[in-house]
Amino acid sequence: QGKDTKMTEFWLISAPGEKTCQQTWEKLHAATTKNNNLSTNSKFNIPDLKVGTLDVLVGLSDELAKLDAFVEGVVKKVAQYMADVLEDSKDKVQENLLANGGGLLEQQWQAKLKKYSSSLDTVSFLFIFKGVNQIDNDLKARASAYNNLKGNLQNLERKNAGSLLTRSLADIVKKEDFVLDSEYLVTLLVIVPKLNYNDWVKQYETLAEMVVPRSSNVLFEDQDSYLCNVTLFRKAVDDFKHKAREYKFMVRDFQYNEEEMKADKEEMNRLSTDKKKQFGPLVRWLKVNFSEAFIAWIHVKALRVFVESVLRYGLPVNFQAMLLQPNKKTMKKLREVLYDLYKHLDSSAAAIIDATMDIPGLNLSQQEYYPYVYYKIDCNLLEFK
Repeated sequence: QGKDTKMTEFWLISAPGEKTCQQTWEKLHAATTKNNNLSTNSKFNIPDLKVGTLDVLVGLSDELAKLDAFVEGVVKKVAQYMADVLEDSKDKVQENLLANGGGLLEQQWQAKLKKYSSSLDTVSFLFIFKGVNQIDNDLKARASAYNNLKGNLQNLERKNAGSLLTRSLADIVKKEDFVLDSEYLVTLLVIVPKLNYNDWVKQYETLAEMVVPRSSNVLFEDQDSYLCNVTLFRKAVDDFKHKAREYKFMVRDFQYNEEEMKADKEEMNRLSTDKKKQFGPLVRWLKVNFSEAFIAWIHVKALRVFVESVLRYGLPVNFQAMLLQPNKKTMKKLREVLYDLYKHLDSSAAAIIDATMDIPGLNLSQQEYYPYVYYKIDCNLLEFK
């Protein structure tokens, strides 16, 4: 299937059985494929569910609408977080989440159907809600722990990557760059702009009294500056700092402390190792729970189609649910074909449809109205650029 022509959205529709439900399916399939492939279609088989009274169904219709919105929200959150975790490889998000559109929708939710009760009641809704709510709560906890780790690591990385005036020097300076444990002498670190380096070489020995001759070396450079050391008598330090500033040489406030620098390095390694350790299990958890939430979402859509179809087409239960994956360029044409196929369903409804009237099972404010039962499964939420 060409990437450009396929939409990552599916239309779940249902129409009443004609002589047989098979005939309804064949008619739709012929109409959408004969001209030019308007959509890729598959039957969406919904098991016979126990039906209560009309009043009960109307109530369930409202509950299902709320449940649908909640589950979709969790599906989106898990997908979005997968994109955050995969950072540089966002193109892998889709393959990590959705196996293959239609196939995943149909087979997997059918396979998991046994998990849910086949009766249409608040208990089975609660079961779905609890499962998805658990995923939502687990995601919050896992994301919080991982983000914390990532944030701490980023802060340390920033400390190691800023300008020479502020960045950590743990990886740059060595013990031998300093005169240590001397009562009289001290080594300073000075940031010298590259443009002023020649001045530094000429001037540093005379910026104050008691500077040790030839005691300066370049220890490190970034784009704009050199990091130099210089050794002098302790009592000349203030003088030296003051004078250096006039020449745009910045003395950095730094005490060589091996323990501290070692601790810094170890912390960085620890965080980096922790992040790597958590990454694999987290991605696996996201994949598994995305699939769980997604299947629960399809399950809710199936229940909505069932309830809506009974409310619209009446009893006994006789309708065919179908899953369409529209082609991007011909969506408008597909809508027209579906309208022509099913506009006769509206003859009685057309006379009474009035936006101010509350027709059972028809929530006009939330969704476009078509003469056939229609729900969109929007997988664009999984497209990350």
